[in-house]
Amino acid sequence: MLQRTILLALLAAVAAAGIYWWLSAPGVAAVGNAPAHVPDLANGEVMFNAGGCASCHAVPNQPDRLRLGGGVAIKSPFGTFYAPNISPDPNDGIGKWTDADFVNAVMHGVSPSGQHYFPAFPYTSYQHARREDVLDLLAYLKTLPAVAGKVRDHDVGFPFNIRRNLGIWKSLFLDDKPFVADGSKSPQWKRGAYLVNSFGHCAECHSPRNALGGMIAGQRFAGGPNPEGEGWVPNITQKRLGEWSAKDLAYFLKTGELPDGDSVGGAMTRVIKNTSQLSDEDLAAMAEYVKALPPVDGPTPPKRKQGS
Repeated sequence: MLQRTILLALLAAVAAAGIYWWLSAPGVAAVGNAPAHVPDLANGEVMFNAGGCASCHAVPNQPDRLRLGGGVAIKSPFGTFYAPNISPDPNDGIGKWTDADFVNAVMHGVSPSGQHYFPAFPYTSYQHARREDVLDLLAYLKTLPAVAGKVRDHDVGFPFNIRRNLGIWKSLFLDDKPFVADGSKSPQWKRGAYLVNSFGHCAECHSPRNALGGMIAGQRFAGGPNPEGEGWVPNITQKRLGEWSAKDLAYFLKTGELPDGDSVGGAMTRVIKNTSQLSDEDLAAMAEYVKALPPVDGPTPPKRKQGS
């Protein structure tokens, strides 16, 4: 009887391990039969700026935002992540990456070696980008200076450092669906919706998250605690921005200036350095979309201490 119980326990353990291995396996797109793509470098630069790539991947403490040697520390409740080198350096960067490598990294969060990337890399939004825009971005990145140097390992403790677990996380919070705009809206609104929800990844910071680090869908764009641990990210639905006009929003994305004449601070200053490079047409499109977001109640910000 004891031997039978032990055997059944071992079989159950093997079955559980097999199910875990299957559920946690990295999923990649089958791009072998994808049509050939002729890169548009100008569009790649637009995606680079909309995606804020320089904010995380530019080498810290130097003035050139196009030296993408990585190294920026990204704090989170799960540990500190360090943005990798995405310059075209063939050894330390992405110089040897194929189109398929880049598409699977950006849209599916899977490395060329077949490992899951941590979602500090916001592929949860990039999954909604168009493949041709992703390839244009890769072509643009490969025109930038090669920067030698590996970035240090992430500082993430057990069990969050087990990348295989991210396969299950992805099954909960990724849908791998292309972005589909509301057909009844204007072309400008559609353009803004695409930029905000894909490369712009605005919801990644402006939405509260659950205990697993997944975005709370019902409070998308409604603000919440800063994922990096200090301060509060504001609600950008009409619950808070109801008095802002679309022109106010576009001007803010261009200059960082608020309607009351004050200037933005904190992490948003890095965002403005990127959005300020976008065309007025794209800024107007993003503003139109954000202005149209319905009011959503988000988490209640903590009260400010007197004198702060």
